[in-house]
Amino acid sequence: MATKAKAARADLKQVEEAVAAGKETVEQVVKASTETYGQAVSMTKDQVEKASKSLMEGYDEMTSLSQKNVEAMVKAGNLWAKSAESIGKAYFNLAQVSAEASVEAAQAMFAAKTLKDVVDVQTGYTKASIDTFVAEGKKINDITVKAANEALEPIQDQVNENIKTILKQPAA
Repeated sequence: MATKAKAARADLKQVEEAVAAGKETVEQVVKASTETYGQAVSMTKDQVEKASKSLMEGYDEMTSLSQKNVEAMVKAGNLWAKSAESIGKAYFNLAQVSAEASVEAAQAMFAAKTLKDVVDVQTGYTKASIDTFVAEGKKINDITVKAANEALEPIQDQVNENIKTILKQPAA
């Protein structure tokens, strides 16, 4: 009896370690995507600031560009916020699927007749959990990358417009 309990605790520890590893992987993917987005926004902001400083045309044109820059940043922020909702839903779905799988595995272990049955259930649960974390982590990463690209698009478009305006030769 004590051996079964020790084996079950050891199996539970393996599951907890696998879950922790999967969670850490997902967190690293999201952190890396968020950092990349922050760096891109920072680089774009620097480009916009340099373009604004070098602008030698009239005050009206500068005001117009500044307004368009703000509009691009607001649009990017709105796109990111909508995408963040999708990312949150994906995390919630992952948590829900994991919780359901854990309950099913626990019920199956309690219904097991032999130690081999418990080990088989635990092994299947661990494999399925890891597979789920990897698959869902990839989905979340894909959503995050897509969100960052979509959010950066209006900023990049505005930077391109700013550069064209700055490089435009004054009429002679």
